[in-house]
Amino acid sequence: MKIFIACSKWNYKFIPYVKNKLEELGHEVILPNYYDDPMIEERIKKFGSVQDHEEFCKLSFNISRQKSLDSDAILVLNMDKKTEDGYYYNYVGGATLLEMYDSFLLNHPIYLYNPIPFNMLRDEIIGMQPIVIDGDLKKIGDTNEKNKIKERI
Repeated sequence: MKIFIACSKWNYKFIPYVKNKLEELGHEVILPNYYDDPMIEERIKKFGSVQDHEEFCKLSFNISRQKSLDSDAILVLNMDKKTEDGYYYNYVGGATLLEMYDSFLLNHPIYLYNPIPFNMLRDEIIGMQPIVIDGDLKKIGDTNEKNKIKERI
């Protein structure tokens, strides 16, 4: 299975472990946008113009869309996120939600590494019927897992 990994740039540190495990399980991995330069958007916002940032976002949406088209499933690494503003459990941000939505429209399985977060996006995430794997990458591709989601909501 070709799996597109999606997560907040703040959680890219978890990708090498997950990528290696998925490959050991026989999957092909598509890495998230700007994996090799996760802070590029922050630099554009700081040093570029508003138009530069708009173009960057537009390009990013198109790159993500292509990655969704090229994949068979999406794995969201919804790890906790700690910032100066607070602590976010099982964080899913706006860009990741859009990547999930692209996969939803393509009828691709959506896997969440951790349970669905209790935040303002919860209803939208539930509507996409993700498969929560609770950190067990062996559950990817297991069709029985999709039926268990209702028990976790």
